[in-house]
Amino acid sequence: MYETDHTSGSVPAMTQARRIEDEITGALAAASYTGRTGRELQTMLAELHGHRAWYGYDGGYTDQGRAACMEALAAAQLVDNPLLQVSVLETLVLLAIKAERAWEAASAVENAYRLATRAGAGHTVHLVIALRDANVATHVGDLAGARRALSRAVSHQGRADTDAEVPDWACFVGPFEVDYATADMYVRADQPKRAVPFLRAAVRGIGGDLARNSASYRVKLAGVLLDAGEVDEACAEMSAVLNACGGISSPRLLHKIRDIQRAAASVDSTAARECGGRIREALRGGAE
Repeated sequence: MYETDHTSGSVPAMTQARRIEDEITGALAAASYTGRTGRELQTMLAELHGHRAWYGYDGGYTDQGRAACMEALAAAQLVDNPLLQVSVLETLVLLAIKAERAWEAASAVENAYRLATRAGAGHTVHLVIALRDANVATHVGDLAGARRALSRAVSHQGRADTDAEVPDWACFVGPFEVDYATADMYVRADQPKRAVPFLRAAVRGIGGDLARNSASYRVKLAGVLLDAGEVDEACAEMSAVLNACGGISSPRLLHKIRDIQRAAASVDSTAARECGGRIREALRGGAE
């Protein structure tokens, strides 16, 4: 499911999640199994609810995503798995920000820190939480708080190679996520020129197996380049995205591409007009 989401997007991954969830709930309801097997099945169910929460975020279905978070948290509590609860809370932060519920996002961060400490989590898990802390601070305009959270993230990143074990859900994180969050802070501060080098670093650093996120990063870079007045480079980035993301079904990525289309339409240049036309053709082709 991670591979499906990263390479093809959340839409096919959601279909896959629902099919697997039906199989697990059917087994839990009707099959005979040992206590250990039952616990493993319930843990898998909690993970699936967590996946559906992310797909709700990616698809723009914020209410459904938050509902899936509540199911995932309840299921993770039933099997007494604090790290699994942390994985759900880090998604809840993003959903709460999307829903303009900053207080809920901040509470999710606080609880994630508490649970990670209780579980003796390593630096990678704390890195993820620090990045979500930065997300919340950036969203509310607390740039000093964002800098403090990013400083903690950099510290944990520098020691992540000492982790004896990293949960699957935290394996995505890396220096590129810190660069991206730093750029986001500068965008929030209306300093697009300072954001550009961090976004370039994030685009260079993200792994090739994270196709959806890579395309999303490049769209973000294109938008910030437009804001910074670097129109030709912005349009070149968008061309690269359109060449690469044809097989990715992600509503959030599609929304970002449409934002670039609108931004390019306000720029009086040949490159921007050509870029807007290319996006229109790509969106039309995707609809067909």
